[in-house]
Amino acid sequence: MALAPPIPAPPRPRRERLVLGAVCAAVVAIYFASAHSGLWEALAGDPARSYYNEQVAGFREGRLSLAKPAPPGLGRLRDPYDPAANRPFRGYPVLAEDLSYFRGRFYLYFGVAPALLLFWPWVLLTGHYLLHRWAVAIFCSAGFLAWAWVLRAAARRHFPSAGPGALAAALAALGLATGMPVLLERSEVYEVAVGCAYALAALAIAALWRALEDPGRGGRWTAAASLALGLAVASRPPVLCCAPLLLLPAALAARGGGRRRLLAAAVLPIALCGLGLLAYNAARFGDPLEFGQAFQISGIRQDAGGHFGLRYAPYNLRVYFLQLPRWQAGFPYLVHHDPPKGPGVPEGPFAPFGILGVLPFVLLALAAPRAWRAAAGPRRPLAGLLAASGILFLAPLGVACLFFGSTVRYEEEFLPALVALAALGVLGLEAAPPRRRRAARAGWGLLLAYSAAAGLLLSVDRYALEHTYLGSTLDDLGLHARAVAALEAATRANPSSTDARTDLGVALAQSGRLPEAIAQFQAALRLDPRRADTLADLGNGLVQTGQLDQGIEQYRRSLALRPGAARTRFNLALALAQQGRRGEALEQYREAVRLDPSLAAQR
Repeated sequence: MALAPPIPAPPRPRRERLVLGAVCAAVVAIYFASAHSGLWEALAGDPARSYYNEQVAGFREGRLSLAKPAPPGLGRLRDPYDPAANRPFRGYPVLAEDLSYFRGRFYLYFGVAPALLLFWPWVLLTGHYLLHRWAVAIFCSAGFLAWAWVLRAAARRHFPSAGPGALAAALAALGLATGMPVLLERSEVYEVAVGCAYALAALAIAALWRALEDPGRGGRWTAAASLALGLAVASRPPVLCCAPLLLLPAALAARGGGRRRLLAAAVLPIALCGLGLLAYNAARFGDPLEFGQAFQISGIRQDAGGHFGLRYAPYNLRVYFLQLPRWQAGFPYLVHHDPPKGPGVPEGPFAPFGILGVLPFVLLALAAPRAWRAAAGPRRPLAGLLAASGILFLAPLGVACLFFGSTVRYEEEFLPALVALAALGVLGLEAAPPRRRRAARAGWGLLLAYSAAAGLLLSVDRYALEHTYLGSTLDDLGLHARAVAALEAATRANPSSTDARTDLGVALAQSGRLPEAIAQFQAALRLDPRRADTLADLGNGLVQTGQLDQGIEQYRRSLALRPGAARTRFNLALALAQQGRRGEALEQYREAVRLDPSLAAQR
């Protein structure tokens, strides 16, 4: 017996379409406003030097390697994969961090799908290379719109009592309660792959919904879902763990409903994508199962093994869900909080935020069973959607928890599906009696408002963190004017950041703008009077402007907090010598050289 035909959706007023369209437009606008280039793209300057564009240039030249030439010095290393040996080649100006180096050429470890689906067509159509940040914004917007379409279709079919306000709120949650703006603030090659996989997985969910809703064309839509998920695997191979969701149309089909045809449609497209990916790997590295990880030029040995294990799971679960945010008195109020060191490799400012502390809207996923019970009409399409969302949440979460490194971008591989379950839970609560429905709206409305606001505030702090990192790197490279601009942007985003103000002061001092540098150091110390490095930097600025007494005082305050700072003692010795206090200067100098013998050469 075949599935029942779709229930005709009741007509929706024009006002609802306008409201939902406005919500979608606002979310997409926020995504594009949040998208900023990561460090490597910012340092490269030219979009043609971004990794995915280097890959496209290589394809256009008829080779599978990147167009970027590998420096001869890298090939002369005894072990080019030794992090200590390859360090000069990872950063500026070579910019080979996390590229795969094999037989004298660079390859892209990251999935090839973004290059084939967006970057290469963009060059062919426009004649220009696409920045990574715009690619991530495009992919994330496409994924959000696909999820929004599915949720609206599910609401029209199964929850006719859900008004436009509730549906608009659910769409807003899909866009803003996932933490996606936090991801977009650093749109690097890593985020390109994650964003592309997110978009393709969302399109697979949309096609799967059509296969369940329209059984007469179930085979075609299942094949489309299989193709989309196969391409998602070509962007992020761990997505393969979500493949069981493709079996849902066959599993939910009635007997005699063409199960074999649905199974073939589910398996063949993704299998062809997999075979293509294996052939691509074999052509590059001579091994179909080698994606290039073993040959990465990285700060971590990628061929050492031990990247996956159960010992990482408790820590990762804790930081992904239970790490509490840190609140501060000034804007942006909610700021990044470094988790305690775990058994894996810490990711610094890229560490994840605690989902339950920042985005508590996800708790409404517990109401998803309510949506199942309250749904109108035949519920097989909704059963498939709930099961597919559950798989798309649990499978990537399992992979992320077993991996040795935890980062914010991995959260976006499982969090959108969890938010989709929460949004369906909201639609289920809308079917409650009027009094209970009003109480439920107050509850989920508060959770949504908090989650959306917290996610946006945390994205502002992420912007400040990334620009601080960029500014300090530019300053180390001697690009002081660009460093000052980046660090000024960071202090505007988070005026309470002592890191940003201290680094800005250093960059201003390097630019010869000493009075401004001193003002930044003093502002940082008003926020944290016990910051030893800032006290030492302030001492340097004061001494350079002839304020020796004040500078010496700051050096002594810094050393009281950090007695082992050899450079600070050396600078104190120089300042004391300028005042003619040779005995004290010699004492400080001897202690500085004892702590760091290399300072003797700077006498």
